Amino acid sequence: MSTIRLVALDIDGTLLPPGAKPDALPDEALSTSVRALVESGVHVVLASGRMFPGTARIGRHLGLTTPLVCQQGAAVHRLDGTLLYRFHLDPDVAHTLVDYATQYDWPYAWFDAVRYVASRHNQPSVDYGYYCGVEPEFRADARDCGLIPTGVDVISTRERATQVHRELEALLGERVHLLDFPTVTAAHSPEASKGKALALLAAGLGVRQDEVMAIGDSVNDVSMLEWAGHGVTLPHCDHYARKAADEMLKGDGVSGVTELLRSLAGKQSRSK
Repeated sequence: MSTIRLVALDIDGTLLPPGAKPDALPDEALSTSVRALVESGVHVVLASGRMFPGTARIGRHLGLTTPLVCQQGAAVHRLDGTLLYRFHLDPDVAHTLVDYATQYDWPYAWFDAVRYVASRHNQPSVDYGYYCGVEPEFRADARDCGLIPTGVDVISTRERATQVHRELEALLGERVHLLDFPTVTAAHSPEASKGKALALLAAGLGVRQDEVMAIGDSVNDVSMLEWAGHGVTLPHCDHYARKAADEMLKGDGVSGVTELLRSLAGKQSRSK
């Protein structure tokens, strides 16, 4: 494995254990290992499905100054909120998604980097808002709320979510990037993924692909696990991440991440 100069970290399930509360922060041991890695000269970036406010909160806690990859790569911000990159959904695609949800009387959400507007009150939108640090808005005419969406969520049921993905894939093909969650099918621009955002940041930092490590545990991490020179996942990962990763960490919860980052920091310090 090449010398690692850039590490991309997922938040939920990677820096925070599965089931952590929305206001949770990485524990002291993990936070210390991240800071030690930064001090050793390695770039550390967060790559999350959260919107900007929820991602920035973790970044500030860790003392990071690097850009934040948010919303599955649909938006990349500086810590002060300045947008570096943003990938909007094609308007026709966005409206097709809404028409599809409406046909089945399912709620949908129309959102950008800082606003999340759902067509009616639903628990998945409430939960996502908690994790993202935003207050979801609920209005029947969500698509007419005045924002240009970076994504649209179709909120169905556990029983129907897989079928929703198949039908939307058949309807829209390569015009959309779809991700599956238990009751939500999230749609973004084909240009939006953690992997593509990570590639942009690495190029800007002058870091080669083989010098990048990505750590994540879920389907939305697959693109960066595959793109990075070394992809790492955790024992509780889903089968998508397991298939994409080069390495499976040991230990319970996120303890393996702490040990890996601590080891990388030590190697980097000794090589100076």
